[in-house]
Amino acid sequence: MPPVTAVSHSNLYPLKRMVLDAVLSPITKVIYGKALEDFFAWRDSQGSPAFTRFAVQAHRSELEKRGYAPSTVNQRLAAIRKLAREAAANGLLDSGVAAGIVQVTGARQQGIRAGNWLTKTQAEALVNAPDPLSLKGCRDRAILALLVGCGLRRAEATGLALDHLQQRDGRWVLIDIRGKHGHIRTVPVPDGVKRALDVWIAAAGVAKGRILRAVDRHDRVLGDRISPQAILDLVARYGRLLGLQIKPHDLRRTCAKLCREEGAELEQIQFLLGHASIQTTERYLGSRQNLAAAPNDRLGLWT
Repeated sequence: MPPVTAVSHSNLYPLKRMVLDAVLSPITKVIYGKALEDFFAWRDSQGSPAFTRFAVQAHRSELEKRGYAPSTVNQRLAAIRKLAREAAANGLLDSGVAAGIVQVTGARQQGIRAGNWLTKTQAEALVNAPDPLSLKGCRDRAILALLVGCGLRRAEATGLALDHLQQRDGRWVLIDIRGKHGHIRTVPVPDGVKRALDVWIAAAGVAKGRILRAVDRHDRVLGDRISPQAILDLVARYGRLLGLQIKPHDLRRTCAKLCREEGAELEQIQFLLGHASIQTTERYLGSRQNLAAAPNDRLGLWT
């Protein structure tokens, strides 16, 4: 393969495969794949400039001009940095050039992003919003129940298969759910979520394979899967019906928040969501450790 600084758009695809093959998480694969596709398209639109620090900085500026959030810009830069590392590791890019690309600074993030949470009443209204008499409504209710009740990421929901739904310790669970960074967890399924799934599975005649599937405008099952984008769209649509501006990840935050309000331990919520760090779970809850009024100050052991 010729040097990366000179290759055409089509010849960058082998490098893209190297990057994605090195990523364990299916969610990250999708994100990185989209980031690299957009970078390749931008590079073509600019006359295929050399793959250098200057080009990557120009691409970052373009992303910022388009109004992408700093977190999104930085996520896309992470994919491009990995592309440079893989190219250098395979002798396709000078190590000095690769180092320059890796050192491109990300977009500045100011302050802490405020999460969006639904109240218990809003969450119930959202899950009950789809029409239970239509096939599409049954599917949408099952999707919303999974996002709110199990705290799944949308990519995790789209990948659910019947084999994931099993009984453990006398209850229904989703086993071997692979999340970000390849983390695998078991997710308990509340009774209400199981009922919504059962109604959809029976109505759609799902006997094997993926649980969630596309439904056409004639209320017929179309294919054997549904896209993460479709879930993003339906969450936004039902949110608008209730006067809410929400995304699937807001429902994941809502799951964590409602669990905490019902007395769940922080560590158990971390297990449920599949977070590697308890600090990530704290951000989902919109809370941090209160050192000024610590709970163990109330023990009353040293009066």
